Amino acid sequence: MSANPKDIKTPPVSDTVTIEVDGRRLQARKGQMLIEVTDASGIYIPRFCYHNKLSIAANCRMCLVDVEKAPKPLPACATPVAEGMVVRTRSDRARTAQKSTMEFLLINHPLDCPVCDQGGECELQDLALGYGKDVSRYAEAKRIVKDRDIGPLISTDMTRCIHCTRCVRFGQEVAGVMEFGGLGRGEHMEIRTFLDRSVDSELSGNVIDLCPVGALTSKPFRYTARPWELEDHASISPHDCVGANINVQARRGTVMRVLPRDNEAVNECWLADRDRFSYEALKGEDRLRVPMIRRGAEWEETDWATAFEFTVAGFKKVLEEHGPESLGALASPISTLEEFYLLQKLMRALGSGNVDHRLRQTDFSDDAAAPLFPSLGRPIAELENLDGALLIGANPRKDQPLINLRLRKSALKGARVFAINPVDYDFSYRLAGKLISGPAQMVRALAGVARALSVLKKAEWPAAFAKNFRDVKPGVSEQAMAEALQQSSRASVLLGSFALSHPQAAALRSLAQYVADLCGAKLGQLPDANGAGAWLAGCVPHRGAAGKTVTTGHTARGMLHAPLKACLLLGLEPELDCLDGAAAAAAMRAAEFVVMLTTFKPSPYRTSAVEYADVWMPLAPFTETDGTFVNAEGRCQEFVTAVSPLAEARPGWKILRMLGHHLGLSGFEQDGVDDVRREMNLPDAMPAASAFPYSIAATEETVPAAGQLMRLAEVPIYALDPIVRRAPALQKTADNPPPAARMNAAQADKLGLAAGANVKLVTPQGAASLELVVDDRVPDGCVLAPSGYPETVTIGAHGPVTVRAAS
Repeated sequence: MSANPKDIKTPPVSDTVTIEVDGRRLQARKGQMLIEVTDASGIYIPRFCYHNKLSIAANCRMCLVDVEKAPKPLPACATPVAEGMVVRTRSDRARTAQKSTMEFLLINHPLDCPVCDQGGECELQDLALGYGKDVSRYAEAKRIVKDRDIGPLISTDMTRCIHCTRCVRFGQEVAGVMEFGGLGRGEHMEIRTFLDRSVDSELSGNVIDLCPVGALTSKPFRYTARPWELEDHASISPHDCVGANINVQARRGTVMRVLPRDNEAVNECWLADRDRFSYEALKGEDRLRVPMIRRGAEWEETDWATAFEFTVAGFKKVLEEHGPESLGALASPISTLEEFYLLQKLMRALGSGNVDHRLRQTDFSDDAAAPLFPSLGRPIAELENLDGALLIGANPRKDQPLINLRLRKSALKGARVFAINPVDYDFSYRLAGKLISGPAQMVRALAGVARALSVLKKAEWPAAFAKNFRDVKPGVSEQAMAEALQQSSRASVLLGSFALSHPQAAALRSLAQYVADLCGAKLGQLPDANGAGAWLAGCVPHRGAAGKTVTTGHTARGMLHAPLKACLLLGLEPELDCLDGAAAAAAMRAAEFVVMLTTFKPSPYRTSAVEYADVWMPLAPFTETDGTFVNAEGRCQEFVTAVSPLAEARPGWKILRMLGHHLGLSGFEQDGVDDVRREMNLPDAMPAASAFPYSIAATEETVPAAGQLMRLAEVPIYALDPIVRRAPALQKTADNPPPAARMNAAQADKLGLAAGANVKLVTPQGAASLELVVDDRVPDGCVLAPSGYPETVTIGAHGPVTVRAAS
């Protein structure tokens, strides 16, 4: 009697299979590619085109292996495992296939290993040793491919190209900018850029690492050193809030190259060009090598003892005549956690709470409610698994390129990403919706999203919002954003660099908090560089280290607009690093005594520090000091010195410690950065970010008068800090055009101005003459004039501006 089919229970289908590779039994996930299984098990299979972060191309055929019962060798990168599969990677059949592939790859390859920059770290060179022959059977002429100039960062020798297409797939799949492509077929195929354009992606340098041969190499590094001469030093990049892990490669005390260091939780295996090529500045001729003091109008070199005596005398004179409240300090966001801590400790030991690092912030009205540090709200790695995101005043593609990679992954998986921005930025993925408007309208647009959510969720509309946004009615776009966000189960609301420098930043934070709370999202901020570390170290006027209560001092903006009598500057050029360069320059000139701890000798072209500073102390950059950077997720990443400080330069923590000692202050006896870290006593686990209250302080809404425009003071990617501004190759890229006044075509026509004409921008602080560039990304009523350039220092920060034809 046959069994009833309903009584027969089907065994559960297992997610794993068992295979045999070279006699070893391995467990693998069903559908996993064979090469992934062998890599995880330590069984090496040669490859060129395969990369675990890229799609499978299976075009090099180097990974051919012998699979039992298969009629011919199969590519391990494109062969999914199956139950009972038996694989041999070193059988005669597999080795013959691999050696034949190598023979074909070498047919057209030039014999230029001795002069190739990839020599010593070339995958083709390594595999040719194991799989190549010592005699070629190919007698025909080898192909020649013409090299093309593709920009200041990457050198090409395309005759060496083996058509692995890694560079093509990287641009298309990871960076989101398809700059390389294949033209032609067979041996006539060429990998080249579209219409021979330059490679302009902010992540373009990654193709150098991906290229398995010497076809794409680093132009700044070219012919300067051999890989076996270099020593690796693990470090952290200081240029944005990601804290990318890097390997600083040095030879005889000089940084020669910077490469990515794998860390899946932070930067995976990628690196932004800013992190990769900025090291060039550290070898420049304008490095400050010895302390210098100004006597009258003349600058003279001196020793450290004299510099400290001169500094102490200057500070004591100001303290005696004007009191401690007349003393202040500003720090660059690229400083280390330990430098921030000792700077604020020094100021507070002298009786002053005037210390800050927020050089590009203009609204500080919610300082008391701010969390322990500006947090991303979630681990960086989680950003690639969102199903919704709202970007406010954010251009992550240029400001935080590696954050943008994570968001792009989410978008490609179907996440709906929205943006409320002052400029229609170019994203590397399709936005689900966007609102582009001037600063004041940005606040109202976010209020519209918040109001729409309150209606959808039937939530109370806070009294502060009702008072300030009485007439706000959500439009179609705001409604669509609200509906999408409230349907999301894993969403983030991110405040970017422009939002944090916005004249009404506190209002944006409060509204963003409300939006995040209603839709169950995480509120995140993207601070400048080591901004999270600065907050934790107490380098803010209203809190000490780890949030301790201290006597409140002036904010950075307060120090600039109510100038101090003495100022200590840590690693910054005030006119270029402060958003309001005009106020910074005026404040420095009004001070009686200014001390600069600086890596570079101030140039008259860039800054007027030659006139207002009294002491220059040579500051060691991040490659020449031990320290800690804290990224936006709160991850503390320690690093050590890669090379010895140049000449008489010294790490910032040592300079500040010695300055405290010479001033006769107690508590400045630390022997190393470990002592400083222990003294800070930061929590092992960072607490969850506290919420901003639903309240808006009374701040004036800046509205241009009739005939005026709103100036947007964006800081471009390669004008960010003193190191990046001096990196020659980065300064030649397409992302660093000369500063210009940008407005849309309709706005230019309305003002009677033509593209290419010289225009004059006039503000209460001063005037600047710039070329007019028609840019339809800029909304009506606005003009985009970048900050961080000497040409635009005189016109201040965001605010009303009159634009007219230059006479």
